[in-house]
Amino acid sequence: MSLNVSAQLISDLVSANHILANEGVFDGFGHVSVRHETHPNRFLIARSMAPSMVTEEDIVECDFEGQVHDAQGRKSYLERFIHSAIFKARPDVMSVIHSHSPAVIPFGVTGARLRPICHMSGFLGSTTPVFEIRDAVGESSDMLIRNQSLGESLAKTLASNAVALLRGHGNVVVGDSVKQAVFRAIYTEGNARLQAQSMLMGEPVYLSEDEALNSAETNAGQIERPWELWKRKLAPMPR
Repeated sequence: MSLNVSAQLISDLVSANHILANEGVFDGFGHVSVRHETHPNRFLIARSMAPSMVTEEDIVECDFEGQVHDAQGRKSYLERFIHSAIFKARPDVMSVIHSHSPAVIPFGVTGARLRPICHMSGFLGSTTPVFEIRDAVGESSDMLIRNQSLGESLAKTLASNAVALLRGHGNVVVGDSVKQAVFRAIYTEGNARLQAQSMLMGEPVYLSEDEALNSAETNAGQIERPWELWKRKLAPMPR
């Protein structure tokens, strides 16, 4: 495999797939990408397969129109346009994750807004937008982001936020590294569980805008700690 990137970047991308599956954010579906190190108008992502099975040999390269560039002619995920459009719209983003994170789904289909309830999820900020695919293509879609136009509509909804929900479909999370994106995806799922539990007990006290910003900045410097733990918890890949 010759993708002209560091072995560490590929290793981290593979680990991200396994960690997100192991932590219950991914199941047989979901995908994570990282911006190319030497060609910033391209990104790396796995071929279309279950995330927990991804190896270094399964990584392919895509451009910002969602075209796959692979000498072996392999295909990537149908919804790779989520990644291509967000990378194109957000030069600050180095990694994109799309999942069907189960605890998050209800917040995309009800009037309850996903908001930070603990300091670990301060990156959610005061607003977690919801992408409504009906606004882009009406009521006859299959809910998938299957072309660049839909990807661009989602990117507009995401705007400058770290997380956006897709009504009835899951969420998208971005970060300035693959490790940060994984951190945010896992704690988005955790925040959704805690918020739902708290709402059954009464009205939660959410983080203020300043509390959310300050805690997010502090946690950004601590990402290696959970990353190493999540890696340690992974079972060895079968050979």
